[in-house]
Amino acid sequence: MSLSFPGWDEGYILPDKPKGSIQLDFSSAYLAPNPDAETTTSDRAVILLTDDFGLPLKNPKLIADALAERLRCDVWVPDYFNGLNAIDLVPQRVLDQMTTWDKWRLKWKTILPFIGAFWDSSPSVVDKRLASFIALLKEKKGYKKIGAVGYSYGGAACIRLASTGLIDCAVICHPNLPSPSPSLAQVRAICVPVSWVCAESDHFFSNSIQHQCKAELAGRKGTDRFVEFEFNEYKGTVHGFACRPNLEYPLLVESCKYALDQTASWFEKTLVSES
Repeated sequence: MSLSFPGWDEGYILPDKPKGSIQLDFSSAYLAPNPDAETTTSDRAVILLTDDFGLPLKNPKLIADALAERLRCDVWVPDYFNGLNAIDLVPQRVLDQMTTWDKWRLKWKTILPFIGAFWDSSPSVVDKRLASFIALLKEKKGYKKIGAVGYSYGGAACIRLASTGLIDCAVICHPNLPSPSPSLAQVRAICVPVSWVCAESDHFFSNSIQHQCKAELAGRKGTDRFVEFEFNEYKGTVHGFACRPNLEYPLLVESCKYALDQTASWFEKTLVSES
């Protein structure tokens, strides 16, 4: 992870208080329950894969709450860093008041505790945890279909999950893909409907990589490998806007809400309403 990439450690903590709870019997994942659970049973669920800040940040919990309310199904946020992520979100307003030297000192101070978690949470390790978590959900909860939405690190994990048969659809939000290889190989393996939430300016998911991913999926049209897909780019946004927007800029707040609406609409189409 390069410190020269802006946005990976910046953003805002969303307002409000999470309504769900941590489920110790499900690897300490957060559950935003189906609001209709007392009267209606749903065999559909969504898992939300966080960015590098993981489950301690309340933002993914609030997004999960919003999705559960709209989709009327359970939404889970797994602790796929196994409690080891230690990096803290740095609000943009704090960075704006600091000198360049202070910013670099802060970046080193925040990234050093994260190094151990970074190595322990490599894609191969995280993917095994996710496979075990999804198997647990299907066994204990009886879900017949599961969708996944991921942000940044979680967006990249979603791309990998979308080729495994473990999930039925996905929403990929500004994924952390700094290079086209092996990322494009992973995109070529996608086998479920995918919706992409893209920032206009993103060092981790550049316009060039975005276009290559779109071309790969569009090139399948007319073949048995075709899957439904969509790409939406939000003007004036940067990496991280869909989960931790700078609340001082109405455009970013609005774009975050539109990204959430895109996510919910995709799941309504490919998960909730599907037989």
